[in-house]
Amino acid sequence: MQGKRKSITDLSRKLRKNPTPAERRLWKYLRKRQLDGHRFLRQKPIIYKQRNRKKFFFIADFYCAEQNLVIELDGAYHKRQKSYDKNRDLVIKKLGLTVLRFKNEELENMETVLEKIRSHLECNTID
Repeated sequence: MQGKRKSITDLSRKLRKNPTPAERRLWKYLRKRQLDGHRFLRQKPIIYKQRNRKKFFFIADFYCAEQNLVIELDGAYHKRQKSYDKNRDLVIKKLGLTVLRFKNEELENMETVLEKIRSHLECNTID
């Protein structure tokens, strides 16, 4: 007997309930429009293709819809999947989204990370 397939929403919800320490740390600065009034979501599914009833998707660590910005945090696991991440970034860019990647170690200097994010947000803000 096959188990019930989880929905995209179920997967995202599970990831939100069990964030990595790095995700938890950055979220403190992104949540509730704290970063210059921009709204970020955690563990946001990005559907990039749909064939018949099957959806192909990635789950972004953080997503700002108004800026078409995806933020990814890369822990030790990502060292083993560089090719996958590179292809994923290409697919996401084809959707018109920008991907900013940070290694978990970079969060040790949070102000630098936030400044890089702010810099991107300022460059893409239309007055």
